[in-house]
Amino acid sequence: MSIQGIDPRTGSPVGAPVPVTPPEPLLAAAAGAFGVFKATTPGVRAELLTLLADRLDAAASSLVPLAVAESGLPEARLTGELARTSAQLRLFASVVTEGAYLEAILEDADPSATPPRPVLARWLEPVGPVLVYAASNFPFAFSVLGGDTASALATGAPVLVKAHGSHPGLSAAVAALASAAVADAGLPAGVFGIVFGDDEGVTALKDPRVKAAGFTGSTTGGRFLFDVASSRSDPIPFFGELGSINPAVVTPAAVAARPDEIVSGFVGSFTLGAGQFCTKPGLLFLPAGHGLSFGPAVAAVAPAPMLNARIADQLASGLTDLSSHPGVAEVASGPDAPAEGSWASPRLFITSTDAFDPSLTEEHFGPAALIVEYQDENDLFAALSTIEGSLTATVHGEPGDPFPVARLLSVLSDRAGRVVWNGWPTGVAVSWAMSHGGPWPSTTNSAHTSVGATAIRRWLRPVTFQSMPDDLLPPALQAANPWKIPRRE
Repeated sequence: MSIQGIDPRTGSPVGAPVPVTPPEPLLAAAAGAFGVFKATTPGVRAELLTLLADRLDAAASSLVPLAVAESGLPEARLTGELARTSAQLRLFASVVTEGAYLEAILEDADPSATPPRPVLARWLEPVGPVLVYAASNFPFAFSVLGGDTASALATGAPVLVKAHGSHPGLSAAVAALASAAVADAGLPAGVFGIVFGDDEGVTALKDPRVKAAGFTGSTTGGRFLFDVASSRSDPIPFFGELGSINPAVVTPAAVAARPDEIVSGFVGSFTLGAGQFCTKPGLLFLPAGHGLSFGPAVAAVAPAPMLNARIADQLASGLTDLSSHPGVAEVASGPDAPAEGSWASPRLFITSTDAFDPSLTEEHFGPAALIVEYQDENDLFAALSTIEGSLTATVHGEPGDPFPVARLLSVLSDRAGRVVWNGWPTGVAVSWAMSHGGPWPSTTNSAHTSVGATAIRRWLRPVTFQSMPDDLLPPALQAANPWKIPRRE
């Protein structure tokens, strides 16, 4: 069996089919490499991450065209995404070098404490081999060498990537680059591996040698894999980023102050990348009588190819259901999409809080969104109470806004991992302070982020050494602190 790349712009095959991969040899190699990789110094891991970034940048001229052909995304977007991906790798090189992520703590004995305290030393260790499920919508940044892979490698955990079927040729090319870099760094081949095939990915998840998994994709697929990970005889952590509706709220004062900016900003955000961003604002709450006209802005957005036929079909089916809701009307649409390939045109719908119900909070992955008109603040808060967790929430307000903005921010922060003020949520900075997570169903574990420096925490577990001789402690906990990392003592 094999996996064939398809150009979503035309429906035509791209490149040669990629054979599915028996996972057993790769699982054995990852398990065998763990002890060696875990014991490497921060410098070795930082060098590997930097080397991967350098090799990725050097191969941009060959990788980007392949990504364009398999994803249908524009060259400029993918060129920027590749740069973001190498930046992620370099960020985690700096995280490893800085060392605070290890949370090293040393405590002296205290016989007078209740109960008496012995000499204790604590840090975080890698959990073991990690399985990463690549995403379709970011062929570089959330794929083979994306943030999950980078953060896991930074801990000293071998990574096995389950390639996404939408870009098999690109995945194979990036994987070859990564394997060569691992070899050139003098590390065991099992530090990195790649699996092709959906059934093979499930087989790997069930294997006891895999100790944690990361996923970015649909709620349905993520929930299935989450249940597989949880139902193992030895359940493992499964960090899934799933569906997200990403509500945005505009106050009456903001509508009055910036009507054109709100229209253009919202349309640009929900249609960006054909609406295939996990942070796309899918709901826009506007005060009744707002007077904003979205038709011209939506009509000016050209059709765009979806990532694959399955996503295009799911969008079409979902929007058929949405448009049939008795309280929903379509207010704007873009030009007709081409018949060949897997294209979609932007569509914007409207309803009121009177008609708003849980069925209208479902994500429609693509260039589509729903406006919800509210009468007053109580009306708005009642509607917001029915929305499940999201990656983001957005507020547009004004200085001295008479609207209860503080209450609004409190309500939204309970439902999202990132709250945006007077901006739009598409676009996620790669930095130390970024949170890219949220309550269910946006993620399976709201305590963690999949973007930013603290994403490394997912692949670590605490270990405490009690009354241990100094020479037997890990270097990070020895009195001489040879790694020169920050510690609480």
